[in-house]
Amino acid sequence: MEQGIENVRRRLERAARALAQAGVGYAVVGGNAVAAWVSRVDTAAVRNTRDVDILLRRADSDRARAALEAAGFVHRRVTSLGRAGALDVFLDGPDAKVRDAVHILWAGERAVPDAIEPTPELGRTEPADGFELIPLEDLLRMKLTSFCDKDRMHLRDLASVGLVDAGWLAKFPETLGARLQAILDDPEG
Repeated sequence: MEQGIENVRRRLERAARALAQAGVGYAVVGGNAVAAWVSRVDTAAVRNTRDVDILLRRADSDRARAALEAAGFVHRRVTSLGRAGALDVFLDGPDAKVRDAVHILWAGERAVPDAIEPTPELGRTEPADGFELIPLEDLLRMKLTSFCDKDRMHLRDLASVGLVDAGWLAKFPETLGARLQAILDDPEG
């Protein structure tokens, strides 16, 4: 178990370092972003994740690909993740599984064709422990937009440590606000 957790952490750090050294703007999103935010309040409440999700600008795709490939990652475009649309991933070596990868989300684009909203634009980031982190409001917007089981669990994790409360409701459109209210109304799921 420890090895699996450490592998994800090393993959995240290696990808972040490669992008930063190439001058490519990025933000860590997904489960690692939730863990980073939660750890700022309560390290005992951090949940592990099995992959690395990074938000990039489409205009930086060639530079990002070159940087990640130079760091040993192997680019693939996959469609077999049980979701509509294709996903760009960078496998952690030629024999790695999609689970052992850096998953790319494109800023300002819909993560899946039927998404309520596009992903946030990549603007300001927050410094974290060895990487750039998506701002909390943008992370919440992404989780509320996707709203699958894992996203609802992540939202509950953020609420359980006090990072999310009813004060956030007014920051989102009605549909996303209703989703957040559902989480706040049923914090145990």
